[in-house]
Amino acid sequence: MNRMLGIGGVLLGMATSAACCAQTAINGASLGVPPADPAIAATLSGISPSQVQADITKLVSFGTRNTLSSMDTDLPPGQGINAAADWIESEFRSISASCGGCLEVKRDEFTEPGGSGPGSRIPKPTKLTNVYAILHGSSPDKAAPWVLVSGHYDSRVTDVMDSHSAAPGANDDASGVAVSIESARALSKLKLPGTIVFVAVAGEEQGLNGSKHLAQLAKAQGWPLVAVLNNDIVGGDTTPGDLLQDKTAVRVFSEGVPAVATPEQAKQILALGAENDSPSRELARQIAELAPAYFKPTELRPPPVGPGRARSQLVRLVPAFHPVLVLRRDRYLRGGDHTSFNGEGFAAVRFTEWRENFDHQHQTLRTEDGVEYGDLLKFVDFNYVANVARINSMMLATLASAPTEPQHVRVLTKALDNNSELAWDAAAFAPPGTTYEVVWRNSTDALWTHVQSAGAETRIKLNVSKDNVLFGVRSVDAAGHRSLPVPPVPARQ
Repeated sequence: MNRMLGIGGVLLGMATSAACCAQTAINGASLGVPPADPAIAATLSGISPSQVQADITKLVSFGTRNTLSSMDTDLPPGQGINAAADWIESEFRSISASCGGCLEVKRDEFTEPGGSGPGSRIPKPTKLTNVYAILHGSSPDKAAPWVLVSGHYDSRVTDVMDSHSAAPGANDDASGVAVSIESARALSKLKLPGTIVFVAVAGEEQGLNGSKHLAQLAKAQGWPLVAVLNNDIVGGDTTPGDLLQDKTAVRVFSEGVPAVATPEQAKQILALGAENDSPSRELARQIAELAPAYFKPTELRPPPVGPGRARSQLVRLVPAFHPVLVLRRDRYLRGGDHTSFNGEGFAAVRFTEWRENFDHQHQTLRTEDGVEYGDLLKFVDFNYVANVARINSMMLATLASAPTEPQHVRVLTKALDNNSELAWDAAAFAPPGTTYEVVWRNSTDALWTHVQSAGAETRIKLNVSKDNVLFGVRSVDAAGHRSLPVPPVPARQ
């Protein structure tokens, strides 16, 4: 439970391992951009906008993917959510065949009971199917990390109970499903020590039913998930005349105080000023820290001009594709599938395009007063979706390559001084060459700014005041892959 919350649950007076010894008090270095893993970088470059387009086009072709259509018997052949589930499964199996059977493809089928209450969106018992593929890690160690990427493949129109009208759902959320599929296509080429789960869930529009069932399954089966990446509305809406969309940015939403925190744990989190250091927020922070290693600004030069004409030397610099951290669980008064995993104690975040167009989601297809409504294929930017797939794959591959987090991280409080002494226990999954580093930032900073390696030691003393900064400790393998940081809790030596 302590890992899931990232804080709380460590007893005062916990003894430090006898094998550890404090280092001399030292200052850290400024934290720069981490190095890119060449194998991961090469894999990201293979993610294709044209393949993304093929995925989304196919999902749109099923007419409606409304969750309730799973029980309809009067749909045309090849239409409805059941046909979509069959295609997603076949796509995962095709990817698996290309990598020698590296994916275990599964269906999580269950019946959601109907309800008659005013808020019920499932009026009668309805079959739901989550489709997922597991890329098992190469490490035989059961403590090796698992990571998961998801999108929801159900769609809707204005009336969420309408299971027959055309509901293309190109952006919401065929785009997120394409991220899962293309991440599987890319990362299946790698041999990673940790395990990755690629998911398409149903029932999101009816009330997060599919993700809730899968999150409970993951918890019951003991999946050691260190991160869940949910992609919902990541199509980079392209509406003519919209000048406020930013195709270089994707929002990352994360919860602050964990949903599973007890009242006592929540009280301690607030007392320590650690409301921005939940596991989910550490995940979002690490996405932002790692992105500059793989995404660079690009130069746009003017095209050649005719003979006898001066060539323009004007060069426009396009910012790198980048995540923007939004410090709330989801959009204002709204929710998504990552919250189902938060509810089971897992670190989970949501990716969403910079600016949603509400004319192009949850709308029956129509044109009124010159405005075209509906979640149509033509409003999706496939290059944008490919970039979202790349940033997801970057994080999935990095965490599946890294050690797991250090355990029982604590700041020793016996001495009242301006130094900070931290101690921790070794990571459960720590391959040979694993070291540890302490990171910190001012309480007003969003990202870590300083770092100090502890080497293989599990205790360090810094001449940095714990009153002024926030700390985290993370594991680092010999190749530089880093776990998520874990904030310390107070403990007496």
